[in-house]
Amino acid sequence: MGIQYDKDAGIFQIDTRSTTYLIGIADGKYVGHIYYGKKIGDCRGAQRLMRTGEHPFVPSENLREKCRFMDNFPWEYAGWGTGDYRESSIQVRTMEGYSACELYYDSYEILREKTGLKGLPATFAKEEGTAWTLNIICRDKCIGLKVILSYSIFDDNDGIMRSVRLVNEGDAPLYIDRVLSASWDMDNEAFEMLSLTGAWARERHMTRCPVTYGRHVISSIRGESSHQENPFMALLTPGTDQEKGQVYAMNFIYSGNFLAVAQASQYDSVRMAMGIHPEGFCWKLMPGEDFQAPEVVCVYSDEGLGKMTRTFHDLYREHLIRSPYVHKDRPVLINNWEATYFNFNTEKLVDIAKEAKACGIEMLVMDDGWFGKRNDDNSSLGDWTVNEEKLPGGLKNLVDQVKAQGLKFGIWVEPEMVSPDSDLYRAHPDWAIQIPGRAPGLMRAQLVLDLSRPEVVEYVWESISAVLNSADISYVKWDMNRQLCDLGSACLPPDRQGELMHRYVLGVYELLERLITQFPHLLLENCSGGGGRFDGGMLYYSPQIWCSDDTDAVERLAIQEGTALVYPLSCMGAHVSDCPNHALGRVTPFTTRGHVALAGTFGYELDITKISQADRDEIKEQTKLYHKYHPLVREGDYYRIASWHENHLYDCWQVVSKDRTETLVTYVQVLSQISFRSRRLRLQGLDPRGLYQLEDTDEIYSGEWLMNGGFLVQRPFGDFISRLYHFIKVG
Repeated sequence: MGIQYDKDAGIFQIDTRSTTYLIGIADGKYVGHIYYGKKIGDCRGAQRLMRTGEHPFVPSENLREKCRFMDNFPWEYAGWGTGDYRESSIQVRTMEGYSACELYYDSYEILREKTGLKGLPATFAKEEGTAWTLNIICRDKCIGLKVILSYSIFDDNDGIMRSVRLVNEGDAPLYIDRVLSASWDMDNEAFEMLSLTGAWARERHMTRCPVTYGRHVISSIRGESSHQENPFMALLTPGTDQEKGQVYAMNFIYSGNFLAVAQASQYDSVRMAMGIHPEGFCWKLMPGEDFQAPEVVCVYSDEGLGKMTRTFHDLYREHLIRSPYVHKDRPVLINNWEATYFNFNTEKLVDIAKEAKACGIEMLVMDDGWFGKRNDDNSSLGDWTVNEEKLPGGLKNLVDQVKAQGLKFGIWVEPEMVSPDSDLYRAHPDWAIQIPGRAPGLMRAQLVLDLSRPEVVEYVWESISAVLNSADISYVKWDMNRQLCDLGSACLPPDRQGELMHRYVLGVYELLERLITQFPHLLLENCSGGGGRFDGGMLYYSPQIWCSDDTDAVERLAIQEGTALVYPLSCMGAHVSDCPNHALGRVTPFTTRGHVALAGTFGYELDITKISQADRDEIKEQTKLYHKYHPLVREGDYYRIASWHENHLYDCWQVVSKDRTETLVTYVQVLSQISFRSRRLRLQGLDPRGLYQLEDTDEIYSGEWLMNGGFLVQRPFGDFISRLYHFIKVG
């Protein structure tokens, strides 16, 4: 573990628990990527992998072919406009309009710490002396630009955190047109690209495609990380699956526009890069000012996708999520949205609370429709005052009545938005993001507040904090139901309009930081029309994110599989909803809905006063199961055993405790088949020498047998049937 610099060889070596990352200095000034992969103790001769001893050689030896050198050197962070025609990492424009940027190595520092990033979410060390950081300082003296490339690691994890900071050391303003956070070049190994794609209510489905010549891009320019493409990318060697193959992965700790690129070049190299999307982005950097780019988490695995997943999960649970709930059970909640939509009052909510308490539910969450004149979704966003026609006596009266039933209380808000039909918009139309003279496009009959403006941020903060101070509120669901367009800010000058999207995200982060600081015991759940902002940036502030507005148990299999590829199970908002399902009309057994939701934070989206007594009785059992198994689900190692998304028949996942003394296997038969016998499941992650008993049976298996011989499950009769199998180590 650690970071060191071999001055004679000109090589920086970053060693995590099981990986090595090498950076080389070529020709005394060019920062090149040498190696990222399985841990290597003795790296002598590594500098040869930069191929600087081959034609066209380094510029000091062959200046007449410098441009050819620039176009095939394995850059660690590539400039623009000086001969490298691949995807650039940075593009900076001078006042005269020139954009060329060539970075030369200047110096370095190695620190035994991990510092935060100004105004941005970032991973952190839990204790002093458990992290390392390498800062490589580069300069383009021609334009007066300093660039600090930062690399951080933690003693207990294989992730490598990368970020970039730009400093204007000149006398004139600079315009940053592009600044990615991480990039490297490596030889092409017939890679496949893995990404998480989808749409509203169909988020984060796993997609694989071969990396052919040219650029392969996933991105968002929607102002959020998006339902459509998640800020995650992995390159896989041929034949990679859950247990074997090499994986090179990047995940962006950011909640706005992003770009991730895999580009295969003419020389059979591949450049992998990630950062803020440059489209529509331009940041004016005044002399003496700096710009901090967000963080990218890099993970390498030589044991397939499973090891990559567990690296991300451990890293985010221990070094990204700050909430006091990260290692605690969350209260089982019931949300009234699918039960009532906008048609509710105090009496109805208290009736739900009474029935919920009798079934073991611990919190009532009041969703949209409690404020202003909000009887549908056409008005009142921005007017955060209680609608006393629905809630006589105000919020405190309702909360007190719910608490009298023995439940905690949670509330839904959408602070980033404004309705044109609202007192706020009538008073401050310029507070909405829009272009003068152009009618702004509506989405869900709403506009987006300009959170790049301090006075707008302050208004939102005062409004929401007043609500939270008015009653005993334990939980907030923070929603965002539309993307950004018609990009214009009334307070930014013309040459700073390109800063709006990033400043908006910084405004969101400022609000969330104030929220969790002022209300440190609040359980915060992020939401964006479901899973439209499911990213590491949000996890820094909220320990859970609503996974998708599609709560159908079968559809959730693929959504939750893709989500759990990167993000811990404990952060996936997953609820049992009514049937026929409100999103697509499917009918699934109540038991199956519960088993699928147990893979996340667990709760309910239904009118408990109207369901059958049998379903109410099952809720009592499900809430007991949640408290029994959630510590294991929350803290354990996740293994994907089978994928319905791939086989179209059944799904199976497993969680193993860190000490390997128990494991929970969830099996879902999506489609039944005729004339087949039992199905064999090979488990993972167990102690091969241990003995495991299947709970509530006298069946005992060795860990070695369960992982190699397997465990037989009888195929149930019917579609959409699930089973839980809990194995406990007995020897």
